[in-house]
Amino acid sequence: MARITASVYTSHVPAIGAALDLGKTGEPYWQKVFAGYEFSKRWMREHRPDVVFLVYNDHATAFSLEIIPTFAIGTAAEFAPADEGYGPRPVPRVVGHPELASHIAQSVIQDDFDLTIVNKMDVDHGLTVPLSLMCGQPDAWPFKVIPFAVNVVQYPVPSGRRCFALGQAIRRAVESYDEDLNVQIWGTGGMSHQLQGARAGLINAEWDNRFLDRLIADPAGLAQVPHVEYVREAGSEGIELVMWLIARGAMADVAGGPPPRVVHRFFHVPASNTAVGHLILENPA
Repeated sequence: MARITASVYTSHVPAIGAALDLGKTGEPYWQKVFAGYEFSKRWMREHRPDVVFLVYNDHATAFSLEIIPTFAIGTAAEFAPADEGYGPRPVPRVVGHPELASHIAQSVIQDDFDLTIVNKMDVDHGLTVPLSLMCGQPDAWPFKVIPFAVNVVQYPVPSGRRCFALGQAIRRAVESYDEDLNVQIWGTGGMSHQLQGARAGLINAEWDNRFLDRLIADPAGLAQVPHVEYVREAGSEGIELVMWLIARGAMADVAGGPPPRVVHRFFHVPASNTAVGHLILENPA
C-alpha cells in the first residue's frame, strides 16, 4: 500500500521565487534565508518520494472571487506555472498523479469532506516556491505532485480543527491506495505576516516559534486555536498556517503511531516583510 513517510512545512513567499529566478540568492539579504534550506535539499535528494501531496493556497490565479472552493484537489496529468502578472516562473511544469489524486478524492469525499475536483488549473508561487526551496532549479521536478488548494484568502476559511481532521482523512486515503508508493505531504504558507492596513509588516517571531513547538508536540491542541488568534497574533495573512495542520494531521502519531522525528527546523526574519518558517518531520520506519 501507499504510505506517508514524511511531512514538510515551509513558507512560500513570492519574493523568494523571484530571488531564485533572478540569481539573487547570494546577496546578503537572501543568504541566510537560502542557507536554511541547504540541509533540506540534501535531505530531499536522499529521501525522494514518488509523490508529494502539496497543500497551498491559490493567490487569485486559478480561482477568482467568482468561484472560491474551500478545498480543491488537482487531478490533472500536469499543471503549468501560472502567469501572476509578470510572466510564469521559469520552472518546470508540474507532473501530477491522476490515479492517486482521484483515489484520494473518492476516499475523502466518502469520508464526509467536500472537495472540489479540478481537472485543469495553473499553479502559482504558493506551490512552485516550496518546490524550488526543496529541490533547487532542476530541469524537471524529481517526483509527481498532487496540488491541494485551500481557501485562506476570502472569509469564511476552514478552521484549524477542520484542516487537522482533513489531514487524517488524507492519510487514510493514501494508505488505502493499492500501490507501493512513497508519499510526502507538504503544508505551505505563513508564517506571521500582514500585507495591508495599519499593521502592515507585522511579524511575531515569539508566536511563530510557539506555533512550531506545538505543531511538533501538541498538534491536536494547536488545531483548536481559533481564527481570531491567528489574525491577532500572526497578522491577517498568518491564517495561512492552518494549512500546516492538514499536513500534520496526516502523520502517523495522530492515528496512534509513534511520534515523528524532527529532522530539520528553521526560522528567519525577515524575508520580504514576512517571517520564514520551515520544518521537516519523518514518520519512523
